[in-house]
Amino acid sequence: MAKKRDHRSAPSSGRRENRVQSSSRRHERVDSASGRSKLVAFLFIVSTVIAVVAYRWRQSSSPSQHKESYVYQRGLVTTDTNYQDILTENLMVSENTSQRHYTYPVLGYVTPWNSRGYEMAKRFNSKFTHISPVCLLFYDTLGPGMPPFEGQQSSLVLEGRHNADRGWISELKKTGEALILPRVVLEASPAELLRKKKQRNKAINLIVTECKEMGYDGIVLESWSRWAAYGILHDPSMRNLALQFVKQLGDALHSISSEKTSGQQLQLIYVIGPPSSEKLQEHDFGPKDLETLSEAADGFSLMTYDFSNSQNPGPNAPLKWIQIVLRLLLGPSGNRAQSVAPKILLGINFYGNDFSLSRAFLFSVLVKFESADSGGGAIIGRDYLALLEKHRPVLQWDKNSGEHVFFYTDDKDIRHAVFYPSLKSISLRLEEARSWGCGISIWEIGQGLDYFFDLL
Repeated sequence: MAKKRDHRSAPSSGRRENRVQSSSRRHERVDSASGRSKLVAFLFIVSTVIAVVAYRWRQSSSPSQHKESYVYQRGLVTTDTNYQDILTENLMVSENTSQRHYTYPVLGYVTPWNSRGYEMAKRFNSKFTHISPVCLLFYDTLGPGMPPFEGQQSSLVLEGRHNADRGWISELKKTGEALILPRVVLEASPAELLRKKKQRNKAINLIVTECKEMGYDGIVLESWSRWAAYGILHDPSMRNLALQFVKQLGDALHSISSEKTSGQQLQLIYVIGPPSSEKLQEHDFGPKDLETLSEAADGFSLMTYDFSNSQNPGPNAPLKWIQIVLRLLLGPSGNRAQSVAPKILLGINFYGNDFSLSRAFLFSVLVKFESADSGGGAIIGRDYLALLEKHRPVLQWDKNSGEHVFFYTDDKDIRHAVFYPSLKSISLRLEEARSWGCGISIWEIGQGLDYFFDLL
């Protein structure tokens, strides 16, 4: 937002008379002031015209205002939505499904247990810069946290290749430009893996070999949350070893060329969770960690979702919380934020939650819940549509969280609150990411509604 200019009035003629005794000098100053006033007025008019033209250009070229996008043409990106429009329009998208509206990197997750994600990846291939379709588990054969007995050898294993659909991956590479990066979840005991150089080298070699043999363009690594669960990140020496491992892995991947694009290196995208509070805790991934890995990682998949759960029902990812998380990681907009922000892939959920409630209180527009025995769980697109069709609810817009919510009572007379993404809630998060110059990561693309992709 442009800052207001500070317009100060010129000194009065009376003040000028007190300062200047000569009548001729006074008239010269008056004429000079008059000339300056005319010049200021002229510059003001010119700057106003330029500002208006620039504003209109930004509005016409803004990715969120695409006239060719079906969902905008139909006026569906609005807080004032209803169940009829969602049921009628959710399958409708623009004819040109290859045009990208979000110009920063877009990572789409696909899970082996949801076949719809594979279909969406093929259909909207051009919307993505990265697709992560496979989950590989990295563990040691002794089991998590199990120390070896005397003489017993631990062996590192990378498992999950059987989930890879080579035909599907080959088709994606032929028809689109998205890089294919499997998700590697590091389950191996960090005490063994991080302290022993031989183990670190073996782990990295296994990952690089998998990329070469399967023709992957790199990996998405998930390890920080596991290391936090093991309680090692509060130890400065272990934390440093953890960061060095990620850096070593990034360097190893960058030393290998991608099969897809000549001259392009294999990439590393690192998964990071949002800080747990406005004050960073010892286990949180913070600005210093981000700075340390900024060269080794090509992107950071930031999990800005799952803000609420069945024990504490509410919005999936309040917009104000997302803003707090970005400020904590990137700080005020400056050189550091500008250099690192393009590597942040802001997490956007394509799933929702259906919470059962024992008591619900509505304060203003924001819905807050207190419950000793609330329950429920995650829902995906087909579940959401079924609930809309059955209950025909009134959707409410929560301006504080920037999400839609509706309530219904089930057959057992239990009250429910349903939070699920809408075109409006997604568009607001895209605008927030765009304002920082961030990319986005979607968990996961098979769980959303078809017309969500019209925003990308």
